[in-house]
Amino acid sequence: MESNPENFIEQIIKEDISNGFNTKNLKFRFPPEPNGYLHIGHAKAIGLNFGLGVKYKAPVNLRFDDTNPENEDVEYVKAIKEDVLWLGYNWAKETYSSDNFAQLYEWAIELINKNKAYIDSQTSEEIALQKGTPTKSGTNSPFRNRSIELNLKLFEQMKNGEFKEGLHVLRAKIDMSHPNMLMRDPVIYRVINKQHHRTSGKWKIYPMYDWAHGQCDYIEQISHSLCSLEFKPHRELYEWFIKSIEGLDTTLNILPKQREFARLNLSYTIMSKRKLSVLVEKGLVDGWDDPRMPTLSGLRRRGFTPKSIRAFVSKVGIAKRENIIDVSLLEFCVREDLNKEANRKMVVLDPLKLTIRNYPNDKVEKLFSEDNPEKENTPTREIPFAKNLYIEREDFKEEAGRKFFRLTIGKEVRLKSAYIIKAVDIVKDDKGLVQEVICEYDPKSKSGSNTEESLRKVKGTLHWVTQSHSIDVIINNYDRLFKTEAPGENESGDFLKDLNPNSLTIVKAKAEPSLAKAKPGQSFQFQRKGYFIADKSSAQNKLIFNKTVGLRDSWKK
Repeated sequence: MESNPENFIEQIIKEDISNGFNTKNLKFRFPPEPNGYLHIGHAKAIGLNFGLGVKYKAPVNLRFDDTNPENEDVEYVKAIKEDVLWLGYNWAKETYSSDNFAQLYEWAIELINKNKAYIDSQTSEEIALQKGTPTKSGTNSPFRNRSIELNLKLFEQMKNGEFKEGLHVLRAKIDMSHPNMLMRDPVIYRVINKQHHRTSGKWKIYPMYDWAHGQCDYIEQISHSLCSLEFKPHRELYEWFIKSIEGLDTTLNILPKQREFARLNLSYTIMSKRKLSVLVEKGLVDGWDDPRMPTLSGLRRRGFTPKSIRAFVSKVGIAKRENIIDVSLLEFCVREDLNKEANRKMVVLDPLKLTIRNYPNDKVEKLFSEDNPEKENTPTREIPFAKNLYIEREDFKEEAGRKFFRLTIGKEVRLKSAYIIKAVDIVKDDKGLVQEVICEYDPKSKSGSNTEESLRKVKGTLHWVTQSHSIDVIINNYDRLFKTEAPGENESGDFLKDLNPNSLTIVKAKAEPSLAKAKPGQSFQFQRKGYFIADKSSAQNKLIFNKTVGLRDSWKK
């Protein structure tokens, strides 16, 4: 995470240290559930936790919260690790909540023995009704006063798989009139007869998030447990659970402190793994790493760089209140990075033939252009130049006003790194569509030749490629996946209705020959068009490029 003025989390840690907390005991964790791919919102939590690890030279664990085998998979574990490493971070230990299933079970038995937990045999609907409302106290379960012996017996039978799902749950015995509804006898364990990606069929009962999360923090001796604001009401329960088992293991002495920060909300984007999975399952996108997806793997395939995402997270900062960040800030960050790093190439996306009638028929010149003028001592690349070229169709108008600074009849423009030309004639097809522009060039106006003619100022500069040397490439022009700033906030509440039907257009383009060596994952600036990356499916016989972002924000209000 880039350096920023101290945020409120850092101020909390600083205050703890000033009150005597030993910096050697600082320890953090990033605890994703492996039920989907990480998205840009997770980058904020990653940057915060690992950034604190860097700042304080403290260990940061990568812990997988794998307590729900119904939705979790080893595919997601692998993807999450890849994303964290790609962002430039590494973890001290790779841990899993499932590492602690046996310990969590033993502590649950301890709760039963202390008469702090009981087996409830109500349905989930009955439990929900019995909990009351924020303004009305709940009522005690009819099973709340079961004997300790019966609770222990039923809990063991649950563990042994003797009951169907939903028949019994283990609940903490706290207070059904508590003002915080999460404290009204929360469920600790439920029966799930599913295979777990690590423990297979060993366990038939699985801990709820609130039980597993704080206890795993305690086991790992995490000093500061940082999570998003929706978990703020859970803090009281987090602390109750930890205190209920405090001292049972004399090797543990750090009581984790939970603190909450505002999650990252991005305009024109959804940040729900559940909703993102709908897009994948319905085939509305090309998988979790579709370049239109806000997943880190999708952004990587789109051409966003780790540095640009870290810079974005740094600019957003850590706040206590929810707000929506304009996606244009993320796009600005990747432009800023790629402008310095990406080599320039000339690619014509909508080719129009251009013929220089006074240029020798068989002549092919070797012109040279800098790979990246933003870099010091940047090398140059060789570009062939000949009589017959392609330019962008939008760069020519048969008739144009004074504010059109590109090519029109009788007007001069410069061809990038080449010569000044003037349009003198056009060739149309039977429907009146321009098929070819006839030009003349000034042989003394070659770029870099320092002649009076070459130094002549013209307002327009066009990119181009030769007809005979250019190569065919496929361009995936990506736009925002949603057409509204807040997807789903329509009358029906259906986020799918806000999908942008034009989020992907595919075009066949002509590129300068040096691009033939592009490898998957390489980024380039296509001059005057934007930043593009060679797709993972790109090959020498079929070059495919994904548009990362344009050269400027085309969505400005």
